[in-house]
Amino acid sequence: MTKTQQFEQQTKALIDDLKSVCANYGLGNDGNEFKIITQVFLYKFLNDKFVYEIKQLDESIANADNWEDALNALDEDEYEMLMMQLSESTARISSDHFISSLFNKQDEPNFADIFDKTLTDIAVDNSDIFSVLTEGGEKIVLFENLSKYVTDNRDQFCKAIVNKLVGFSFENIFNEKFDFYATIFEYLIKDYNTNSGGKYAEYFTPHAVAKIMARCLVHGEVHNVTCYDPSAGSGTLLMNLAHEIGEERCTIYSQDISQKSSGLLRLNLVLNNLVHSIHNIIKGNTILEPYHKQESGELEQFDYIVSNPPFKLDFSDFSEDLDTKANKERFFAGIPKVPAKKKESMAIYLMFIQHIMHSLKDNGKAAIVVPTGFITAQSGIDKKIRQKLVDEKMLAGVVSMPSNIFASTGTNVSILFIDKANKGDVVLVDASKLGETVKEGKNQKTVLTSEEEELIIKTFNCKDVVEDFSVVVSYEEIKNKNLSLSAGQYLEVKIEHVDISQDEFHEKISQFETSLTTLFEESKVLGSEIEKSLKGFRYE
Repeated sequence: MTKTQQFEQQTKALIDDLKSVCANYGLGNDGNEFKIITQVFLYKFLNDKFVYEIKQLDESIANADNWEDALNALDEDEYEMLMMQLSESTARISSDHFISSLFNKQDEPNFADIFDKTLTDIAVDNSDIFSVLTEGGEKIVLFENLSKYVTDNRDQFCKAIVNKLVGFSFENIFNEKFDFYATIFEYLIKDYNTNSGGKYAEYFTPHAVAKIMARCLVHGEVHNVTCYDPSAGSGTLLMNLAHEIGEERCTIYSQDISQKSSGLLRLNLVLNNLVHSIHNIIKGNTILEPYHKQESGELEQFDYIVSNPPFKLDFSDFSEDLDTKANKERFFAGIPKVPAKKKESMAIYLMFIQHIMHSLKDNGKAAIVVPTGFITAQSGIDKKIRQKLVDEKMLAGVVSMPSNIFASTGTNVSILFIDKANKGDVVLVDASKLGETVKEGKNQKTVLTSEEEELIIKTFNCKDVVEDFSVVVSYEEIKNKNLSLSAGQYLEVKIEHVDISQDEFHEKISQFETSLTTLFEESKVLGSEIEKSLKGFRYE
């Protein structure tokens, strides 16, 4: 077992231990457990990151028999100088807030209060950097009082949590990169990524989809770019995009109506060395109140945008508020009408597509997950959006994904790629036949192999024409096909011819005639029997 695998195993064991503690105190797999697990995990991570950096900065502390005693031995000026050298991504933690300090206070009365105050003090001390904002400007800090979720034995619960945190340190894995932390993050939230999580269940974009979107958007080395997701969720799309660009070469912006999702995205940013972007993470309603704006009041525009927007959602409560003069340009194709029944079926994704198009810089690029029906719809807002993409030559292409690529929904999806600089041909890929079916809980899911992912990415980026898989078409051809973006409508239909002799041909025709005669005879008998049966019925 490699060193990385060992630490991955230990990290997952820690997560399992924390969940076990919650289960033992009656919090098994509900929303309160979710809050406790993610916040305690973040506390452990930030604590160990602080210790790691202190040791990197001061050799005497690193070599001391007891690093904590060595740190406490510094005078006030030395300690302040050390704090000033810490990186922005490292939370400031005082010595009485260390996990080791909490561990040593377990015999003190009202330990749950000490535990809660430790976390909330850290949250207050680091609120300027680590807080997520709401659209109204309020700060959602790192931690809250966690023991309140336990009805009995609060002190014992907090002691059990702290005892699980001292078994090992993250210190040896801070040099790990995206792939390691993506695996850990997915494991951390896996129990809340299913229906068993109840109303706290949250569905996340599969990594294969996120990877394809990122690698088809980013070509070559780019610097100092902005990346945005208006429906960010836990940030899977943004993390993949930032990793492809380089975390130090981009700034992340997002908005999401879910406080839970915003908290998860913050955790993802901390894990993936993107703390500098946390203040751009906004909890709020993107469609009604888009937060990111320029000084002029116009919407901010971005270099890259990725999104897996909700396909169906009831927004009837605020749909009338959207019909304003200021929104005419943003929602150029219109606002979906509220259906008389099934308001939750409102196609809100059409609003997000228009918002994204309006939020792109002149040379900006975007990738959006859409229901496959969007790419061929022959009327309504869907077609008006495609019309603008074609008329203004801002379309890069479409990749139609296999069915059930999301285990949580049976809706077939495609990835719409927008590139305002693409005035040439458009590539359409039909990947619907790829993948292998696996069981995920009660659902069937289609999983792409690494080779299939690479095939899609290479085909799209190189604009390769592959038989029965991809086509490259001009904007004029798309207009002639009534704006269809489905590769299947452009793929050449092949008719296979089989050479047979005249005698073989007559024999086949004779067989067909015999079969038809037999079928006609059988249909007469069946018709007669049905007629007799009907006469035997009595109707009252």
